[in-house]
Amino acid sequence: MRLPYYATGDILRAAVRDETDLGKVAREYMDRGDLVPDAVIVGAIAERIDSSEAADGFILDGFPRTVPQAEALAERLEELGRRLTAVLLIDASDEEVERRLGGRRTCVENGHVFHVELDPPQKEGVCDIDGSELIVRDDDNPDVIRRRLVTYHEKTEPLIELYDHQSLLRRIDGGQAPDAVADELKRMLATLKLEADEAI
Repeated sequence: MRLPYYATGDILRAAVRDETDLGKVAREYMDRGDLVPDAVIVGAIAERIDSSEAADGFILDGFPRTVPQAEALAERLEELGRRLTAVLLIDASDEEVERRLGGRRTCVENGHVFHVELDPPQKEGVCDIDGSELIVRDDDNPDVIRRRLVTYHEKTEPLIELYDHQSLLRRIDGGQAPDAVADELKRMLATLKLEADEAI
């Protein structure tokens, strides 16, 4: 069974692209590399985890990013009679994060992602899949990446201790090759599913 995957970045970028009310509010924050206010993102996530498609579980990517968001998520899950199974941390140095994000190229048509070093397109600047232009997203330019890292250390890093204290944290070495990280993630998710099935 495939669990629904909710990436806050994708949700917000789609809202910006479609010029929804959420998108208009989010755009000014995202363009600066700042975090979208908690009330905005918590509302967007709550809609999804309360949907029928998430009834058997879900994966959140990029949320929560702050302790208040984590507390709001815990409250919402408690209202729904649910709980977190695990929190996965892909642990990488700032230098590696800058290298990965700085080399990322995204196609304007459908959001396919390439990397200038790790997964270059066959033709520079052109998406292999749909032929559209590949661009550097505003939040992938070096200055914004550095600001995002400062924000991460100030606001998101405290979640590591919070979830470790709750025995929910699982660490993955983000310095490995992308395929190795993906394989480790899959193994960890499979193990967590097995443990959840055995607990029923």
